Amino acid sequence: MTIAAQDRQSPVETDIAARVAGIDWGGAARDLDAQGCAVLKGLLAADECRALAALYPQETIFRSRIVMGRHGFGRGEYKYFSYPLPRPIAELRPLLYAGLQPIADRWNEAMGIDIRYPENHEAFLVRCHQAGQLRPTPLLLQYEQGDYNCLHQDLYGEHVFPLQVAILLSEPTRDFEGGEFVLTEQRPRMQSRAEVVPLRQGDGVAFAVHVRPVQGTRGVYRVNMRHGVSRLRSGRRHTVGVIFHDAR
Repeated sequence: MTIAAQDRQSPVETDIAARVAGIDWGGAARDLDAQGCAVLKGLLAADECRALAALYPQETIFRSRIVMGRHGFGRGEYKYFSYPLPRPIAELRPLLYAGLQPIADRWNEAMGIDIRYPENHEAFLVRCHQAGQLRPTPLLLQYEQGDYNCLHQDLYGEHVFPLQVAILLSEPTRDFEGGEFVLTEQRPRMQSRAEVVPLRQGDGVAFAVHVRPVQGTRGVYRVNMRHGVSRLRSGRRHTVGVIFHDAR
């Protein structure tokens, strides 16, 4: 039975909630403050990763397919899920949001941004939908040898949650070589700094979507963030992107 089929049946007990509850959110907050990203280890089990990756050839569970080369985004492709989302993503999305929401509020306060976020994800989606942002944004990405993803930001409308999570579904060195997750930051009057984030199968990385606060000698300033994936040297790589705001 596919994950998508399970999502239409009675609830299935999983230990995803226990894994998210076991995250050291204080440590994740410190890493996000210092680097703009934090590794969340073991969000998905190996069988869950394989089942999600195996969904890629299906058409009925996705709302659109993007071939990166046609738009100058890089090489490779990805598909946006339709609602209802596959069960692991549907379960992870509100749980991860709840862990990241206090960080998002604190960041906006530090940067002087007068936006705060509801404590639960459902209420935030109501805000998105009332503004006409109705389309789900979680996506499944597929890279083959030679593919890469240019540095970018995932901004889909007026209401943007400032953090997102990418989860690696493939195992480095076994399934692929290369294809590292890359994050860059551009501080005012300074050259860009790159951060390469090592991940194993099932690990997630939480990171800044657009800007984050940095403490300087004259106070807090905003740092512009972008993310991408380096060139895949061999094999095939699948990733799930968990974006918390919906799109127009």
